[in-house]
Amino acid sequence: MTASDVIIQLHDIHLTLVSGAGEVNILRGIDLSVAPGEALGIVGPSGSGKSTLLAIMTGLERASSGTVIVDGLELGQQSEDGLALHRRQRLGIVLQSFHLIPTMTALENVAVPLELAGHKDAFERAEEELAAVGLGPRVEHYPTQLSGGEQQRVALARALAPEPKILFADEPTGNLDSATGNAIIDLMFNMHDQRDTTLVLVTHDPSLAARCDRILHMSDGLIAREEITGHAARRAELKTVAGS
Repeated sequence: MTASDVIIQLHDIHLTLVSGAGEVNILRGIDLSVAPGEALGIVGPSGSGKSTLLAIMTGLERASSGTVIVDGLELGQQSEDGLALHRRQRLGIVLQSFHLIPTMTALENVAVPLELAGHKDAFERAEEELAAVGLGPRVEHYPTQLSGGEQQRVALARALAPEPKILFADEPTGNLDSATGNAIIDLMFNMHDQRDTTLVLVTHDPSLAARCDRILHMSDGLIAREEITGHAARRAELKTVAGS
């Protein structure tokens, strides 16, 4: 990949934490390049470092050493306020826990972050995003009035509303039953295809990761191997046909 073909670039990333038992090496030298529009799956056993790697890419965790460049911004050179602004303006993040504000309606949960980011059409955009994830009739409901799957749809609408270039998802189906989780994943990949966002998906489920273009298999803080799936070739074919 050339520099123009890369939206996420990690070089020699280490993360070492200090505990009562001494230093713990969480990440041990990660090199990674992600192309714009790519869907990247990250799998590995518990404790392998996959969620930590995603946290490094979003700026929620700082690397002990190495370089992290996301959408042209070197994260290690940013203040905490700068990282928060970067996340708000350029990234969408969906986690296992929905992190909805219980005293706000679905509409407000999506619209208020947009308002804080300075979008004058925050409520109109929020309503459109909730309709896009199938929650048009539920916009005035509070989180306690929504099912787990509906709450995760609100979280996905909130993540996508600022039109981010990159969507990060960390075990987005972890708190959902199988059928509901599959519906959320279908929705997430449909949105990824329609909007041509870059998708980084951390999951313990190999069948979900297999829907990505590329899979990183992590073990003991390292990328043990990479796997290119058939989706990458099919996506390239579709883009070629669309552009012809």
